[in-house]
Amino acid sequence: MPKLKHPKLKALKRRKRGVPVGGERPARKGIYILPNLFTTAGLFAGFFAIVQASKGNYEAAAIAIFIALVIDGLDGRIARLTRTTSDFGSEYDSLSDMISFGLTPALVLYDWTLHLRGKLGWLVAFIYVAAVALRLARFNTQKAHDKRYFQGLPCPAAAAMAASLVWVVTNYEQRGEDWLMVTLVFTVLAALAMVSNIPYRSYKDLDLKGRVPFVVLLIMVLVLVVISFDPARVLFAMSLLYFLSGPVSGVMFYRKKRRAQKKA
Repeated sequence: MPKLKHPKLKALKRRKRGVPVGGERPARKGIYILPNLFTTAGLFAGFFAIVQASKGNYEAAAIAIFIALVIDGLDGRIARLTRTTSDFGSEYDSLSDMISFGLTPALVLYDWTLHLRGKLGWLVAFIYVAAVALRLARFNTQKAHDKRYFQGLPCPAAAAMAASLVWVVTNYEQRGEDWLMVTLVFTVLAALAMVSNIPYRSYKDLDLKGRVPFVVLLIMVLVLVVISFDPARVLFAMSLLYFLSGPVSGVMFYRKKRRAQKKA
């Protein structure tokens, strides 16, 4: 005898397929404007940096990358605050990061100085792009992980290092040719750090809604003043310190683990 299906079960399956049930209206399909608008603005800043680098305006290209960094930090928070998170927004944000923090820094570094080494130069730039793609793919497929830490250097942090390096050298009117070897080593190290298992603090556990002491607000104001005094050098120092914080915290964690094993 054929199995009888419950009417509610049939209605549930029809809803999953998007088929209206009874007097129901079909579910509307669309995307949220506000968070995706910010993501598009970040994508535009990354593309603008590529255009400026092709024209030789490397300082403008570096500033555009930092603008993309700021926007990237806002779109996700805005989506969560306005409760407009979606799978589409997540995928769109990931693709935008691939352009703004993967392809853009690699092309800026290549146009700036890596092209002087010919085939080696564009191969090193490609290694950087491939590392960003692998880093994003691993991040998107991680189901359960400690949100306090990133596994490997985040690609926005690597892009900040690349942009600040170009900005500092250009701001002091030095030639990119003199920084060729430094750029080669930096690009390879940044790529290796992104695909490594080195833990980097994410700072996602910071409570921005809660109350903080008055001195915290004062420190934030002082940080903004210091950055505005010499943005290129200060941002380069901050990005370099964050890059080094991963290996340092990894060594400290390894030592604590070894001590705990010895005591056990």
